[in-house]
Amino acid sequence: MAAEAVEAVFREERGLLLASLVRRFGDLDLAEEVTSEAIEAALRHWPAEGVPARPGAWLLTTARRRAVDRLRRDRAYAARLAVLSADAERAEPAPAADVSGGGELPDERLQLFFTCTHPALAAEDRTALTLRCLAGLTTPEVARAFLVPTATMAQRIVRAKKKIREARIPFRVPGPDELPERLPGVLQVVYSVFTEGYAASSGPCLQRPVLAEEAIRLARILRRLLPAERECAGLLALLLLVHARRDARTGPEGEPVLLEDQDRGRWDRPMIEEGRALVVQALTGGPAGPYGVQAAIAALHDEAADVAATDWPQIVALYDVLRTLTPSPVVEVNRAVAVAMRDGPGAGLALLDALAGEPRLRAYPPYVVARADLLSRLGRDGEAAAAYREALELAGTEPERAALRRKLGE
Repeated sequence: MAAEAVEAVFREERGLLLASLVRRFGDLDLAEEVTSEAIEAALRHWPAEGVPARPGAWLLTTARRRAVDRLRRDRAYAARLAVLSADAERAEPAPAADVSGGGELPDERLQLFFTCTHPALAAEDRTALTLRCLAGLTTPEVARAFLVPTATMAQRIVRAKKKIREARIPFRVPGPDELPERLPGVLQVVYSVFTEGYAASSGPCLQRPVLAEEAIRLARILRRLLPAERECAGLLALLLLVHARRDARTGPEGEPVLLEDQDRGRWDRPMIEEGRALVVQALTGGPAGPYGVQAAIAALHDEAADVAATDWPQIVALYDVLRTLTPSPVVEVNRAVAVAMRDGPGAGLALLDALAGEPRLRAYPPYVVARADLLSRLGRDGEAAAAYREALELAGTEPERAALRRKLGE
């Protein structure tokens, strides 16, 4: 029972605990170490003494005591942290905190979000650090999520922490003048985590549900911490509306099932309803953002009884809005597929062929697969087979390769 309680606290409150400790001591390594020690102490004491009424506050008090003890023993380390703390105080004075253990943990995760996703860090390091610190995954779990050796992932995380320390990246929420510039980077990291969970880039499985669910949990935290930011609502809506189809996206052998062939009765209706309500919030009160628009597209798919009943003209119109907000070849590919559903495969293929010179699409499997499918629908079997062979070389997961081999066989 105690072990289960500790695990629940670790998953739900680890980010809270870590953020509070980083705010107090100004060092991510120290915060992680004493957090782990507090968890170990709980595993020793709670079975005999019982789980405290406020387990998070108990862990926070224990971790703070361990940190103070360590700094007393290492004066040079304490001096370095004092400099960091002074920098942080100048940037943004720390609020008073309850250190008695009687109150709830202060929710300072928003500062940790912006620290882990600071633009001074490399993109891959931002994602790794966010999963490690805010999602609560261990370094081996983060490594498995991205199919790299644990040592490689550990190096990334160490590199990111070193950059934060040496560059004196402040642990704070950007001011109102900075937030519009910084928030998209935070949202992009969470979206990247979800994308890898929704459609794995490589490996034996098409989906990694645990990773997608961690991204949704992070998006929920951001939504709670920044309720006035409509793009936070848009991102959470998008993730929910897409993840609602997870059970229908693969067949009995793990093979991919196209949207038009999915059993919509297996879609998660409560998740869809939650997502639809968030879409309204994301699109109300000002100009739409890119996540809100993508969520609206996902909602139209989820609301339709089948592919034929889908409002393809409205989806194309939304892609027209999206291409003005965030122009990219990927948006153009998705729009071309929607045009094909509205106007026929020839119209969609013409748009895809117009993108043939885009270098970023040469190694993008969905582009090649979309061309192959439209060529097949037009009866141009030889060209379709060549496109499927090209897609087969680019496919990252075994289920995708198996599906493409079946297409070639047909």
